[in-house]
Amino acid sequence: MYHIHQHQHHLSWDNSIPPIITINSGEIVTFNCLDASNGEINAQSTDETINSLDLSKIDQVNGPIYIRNAEPGDILEVEIIDIKTADWGWTGIIPGFGLLHDEFPQAKLKIWKLNENNYQYAWFKKNQIRIPLRPFTGECGVARGLNGSFSTIPPYRTGGNIDTKYLTKGAKLYLPIECKGALFSIGDGHAAQGDGEVCGTAIETPVTVTVRLTVRRGDEFKHVTYPCLLTQTDIRQSTNYYSVLGIADNMLEATKGAVRQMIIYLQQTKGLTREEAYMLCSVAVDIRATQVVDMPNYTVGAFLPLDIFVNENQ
Repeated sequence: MYHIHQHQHHLSWDNSIPPIITINSGEIVTFNCLDASNGEINAQSTDETINSLDLSKIDQVNGPIYIRNAEPGDILEVEIIDIKTADWGWTGIIPGFGLLHDEFPQAKLKIWKLNENNYQYAWFKKNQIRIPLRPFTGECGVARGLNGSFSTIPPYRTGGNIDTKYLTKGAKLYLPIECKGALFSIGDGHAAQGDGEVCGTAIETPVTVTVRLTVRRGDEFKHVTYPCLLTQTDIRQSTNYYSVLGIADNMLEATKGAVRQMIIYLQQTKGLTREEAYMLCSVAVDIRATQVVDMPNYTVGAFLPLDIFVNENQ
């Protein structure tokens, strides 16, 4: 088994970056990844650390890994064998970033303790609000076929910053290969996230993640022209959800409307500050399109699992 260390990372998707190692299809690699701040934030950081972030150094990915006999047109299967977080994490409101960035101009940082409850959940507010931990990596991809340097911030058809919380232990991700050798990289560890990651950050944390990289080809994989997952969702059968709906003539405005309503709900019913409510939405609330056919308007729901509140599941 191969091991990739924290310092073995890069800051763009670029097929000219030399691979760190070359492996055979089906081999296993373990990556030791810093958090998405590239180590700029630590367990002792404060709000001021957010203001001093060097944004040109964030969202680094570890790799790239060259897989023998991987060719353009093939598919890379990424099996998540194991993933472990550090004992701390962070969630931040970064000025200029996030769904409602124009409404939240002030920096805010929350430091989480992830090891207090055997890494099963972390307290948002001690003995009041707890967040189940389900670690995954936000960044997981292969190099693009186009020449040049491409930011790691957005996702692409080859993966990248897909921020999909279902890429947990046991899941498989299928990525279309555009470059010889695939040139796989991974990073951006999360301990938990709501679908949407609306404030721009989840529970960010360093992770150690082990993957098996296998080249696939054949008719059963021809549909994979964008990332596809084989996974289990985390739908909680034993809890109720409180949902608010946003309705507008475009998806973005409908989503913003739903999140704004949820923030107000959390302020009024749970006693949270506006910033706390926004961050809680980012780590626990799931954004879902509930209808996309009744034109001219779309409906987007923000779904809040009530079992995160101690002594409440109604």
